[in-house]
Parts: sequence; structure tokens; C-alpha cells
Amino acid sequence: MSNTWTYREDVYTTLGDKSLDGYDVEATDGSIGTIDEHTASPDAGYLLVDTGFWIFGKKRVLPAGVISQINHDEQKVFVNMTKEQVKSAPDYDDTQRNDQDDWYRESNRDYYDPYVW
Repeated sequence: MSNTWTYREDVYTTLGDKSLDGYDVEATDGSIGTIDEHTASPDAGYLLVDTGFWIFGKKRVLPAGVISQINHDEQKVFVNMTKEQVKSAPDYDDTQRNDQDDWYRESNRDYYDPYVW
């Protein structure tokens, strides 16, 4: 399994035991939304990002491997993707959440792998 859904060691250390819920998410070219939920699981980490109106309120699941930095003072998480790359990411449907989360991760790994550091 690649490190797509795994936090980089320096990012995981910065995360600590703090919640990222409500933090702003910054792409390489600007703000993309806020974190609705996240998981700190070292091998299955993700951010559930509410993109607001700029892509019609869709949510995107971003794997932990795309996180380049966490700034707790500014309550921001920086990702190694552009706004367009996030916009083009696979849709996420809350109604489909269940035991199939492993399937979601595996089926979307190819899209996210190029953005993992």
C-alpha cells in the first residue's frame, strides 16, 4: 500500500492530539474550504473538506499524504494540490459511507498519488 492515506512523519508530529475540524484548507493557489472532519489514523488519514460555493458545496476527501503543513496558530492546513486539482477530485457522497471506506481509498488512490510528497 502506498503512503497516499498516511501522514508524513513531520505532519503527523505537528498534528499531535489536536482536532483539525473547522480549520481552513489552503491549496497551492488559495483557499479551498474548511475541514468538516478528519481522522488522525496514521495509515488511513484523511480530511473531509467542505468546499463551499466555489464548486457548488461539494465535499472532497483528501488523503493525509497530500498535507504539506499544519499551522495551528492560523488554524490552516496546507495541501500539495491546486484548486483545480481538488475540484477535479472524485466526488464524495456522505450517504455512501459505511464499511466500504477501504474501497473508496483504494479506488481513488491513482488520482491522489501524484500529489503525495
